[in-house]
Amino acid sequence: MSKPLKQIHLAAHFPGVNNTTVWSDPAAGSHIEFSSFAHFARTAERARFDFLFLAEGLRLREQGGKIYDLDVVGRPDTFTILAALAAVTEHLGLTGTINSTFNEPYEVARQFASLDHLSGGRAAWNVVTSWDAFTGENFRRGGFLPQEERYSRAKEFLATANELFDSWRGDEILADQATGAFLSDAKAGSFVHRGPQFDIHGQFNVPRSPQGRPVIFQAGESDEGREFAASGADAIFSRYATLEAGQAFYTDVKSRLATYGRRPDELLILPAASFVLGDTDEEAEEIAHHVRRQQVSGATALKHLEFVWNRDLSSYDPEGPLPDVDPLVGEEHISRGRAQVRMYRDPIAIAREWRELAEANKWSIRDLVINTGNRQTFVGSPATVARTINDFVQADVSDGFILVPHITPGGLDTFADTVVPLLQEQGVYRTEYEGTTLRDHLGLAHPDGKRTERAAS
Repeated sequence: MSKPLKQIHLAAHFPGVNNTTVWSDPAAGSHIEFSSFAHFARTAERARFDFLFLAEGLRLREQGGKIYDLDVVGRPDTFTILAALAAVTEHLGLTGTINSTFNEPYEVARQFASLDHLSGGRAAWNVVTSWDAFTGENFRRGGFLPQEERYSRAKEFLATANELFDSWRGDEILADQATGAFLSDAKAGSFVHRGPQFDIHGQFNVPRSPQGRPVIFQAGESDEGREFAASGADAIFSRYATLEAGQAFYTDVKSRLATYGRRPDELLILPAASFVLGDTDEEAEEIAHHVRRQQVSGATALKHLEFVWNRDLSSYDPEGPLPDVDPLVGEEHISRGRAQVRMYRDPIAIAREWRELAEANKWSIRDLVINTGNRQTFVGSPATVARTINDFVQADVSDGFILVPHITPGGLDTFADTVVPLLQEQGVYRTEYEGTTLRDHLGLAHPDGKRTERAAS
């Protein structure tokens, strides 16, 4: 007996703090004007997406002491954007990345509870940590937390925020105008938390919100990050969107849930995925090649090579061969604040591997970066992309995808108009929203024990 078809979850990532965005393209728009966010969100809602996702960087990145000019400068505050989008959308979930290393539980819980009220139950929190002193310099505490401490802080941060959310049952407000009684319980919102990271007590001043708690996302891929997601997240934001790597990640994370008394359907796995569409597969491949060369200019290629070499390579020709000098290895790094510094833990071995690839394929520096860096996940005609997405979800690569277009704000439009209808025809994607909250869209349980019809089935 064949298993029933999984329903596909789709979300939209407003790009900004990465080099996926081709901001130099004539079709590109602003990354700070509200009209860009509104257009993007309305397209996602028209396509019946689950949610819009905002990443966040707490400091502009630099390289060699200069601002890293491939970052998009001017990203406004996450909560401000999401609150504004709540007023121009009705169903779309609103997911914000908020750091647990440099914020405080009371403030973050208050902001998310407020957003959940303002949006009618559509708030979600992507819980992240910061590992570097580079970002920490912007904050009073300064410095940074070692890796072994940042997840312990994140776990207690989330647990404390949940205590604040749960300090209201949801039935305390009477607002009886005849008697003048407003609350049935004068102790509503009372909380006490004593722990190694946080020692706080008082009364939380935002009543129980429609979802009880925001939907919790987690983006870590380390062993600690996977355990953190398995212990308390509702969804995990993954970078593994290829068939074999995605299936391995999916199996690993889902297998951890039983330890925490959870079922596999209580944690969704949603990788980031880029895409390029064309009228035919051949045309899409040509467009993808052009887009990739837009994303990786000569200057970009040299910057990326510096992640590994840890040297100023500005004197090298990006259309020429790789440096014959070896990377510099040490604590001080030319690319502070970049995740790639952690990815390339053995730069000497990486440099050796890249030289072999470049020699075998006759690649220049730019060619190498184009061919070894992040590439478009889905490339083809709408029919090909729709089929591939469905194949991947049914094969347990993921439960869906968070789509990252390379053009803002209109890069999602063609996908919404051409790929989504094909998924709907296959019966694997909704034609209308069936609930009002983000938990409804994702088929997740309500913290108060209520479950959506789909989650209970």
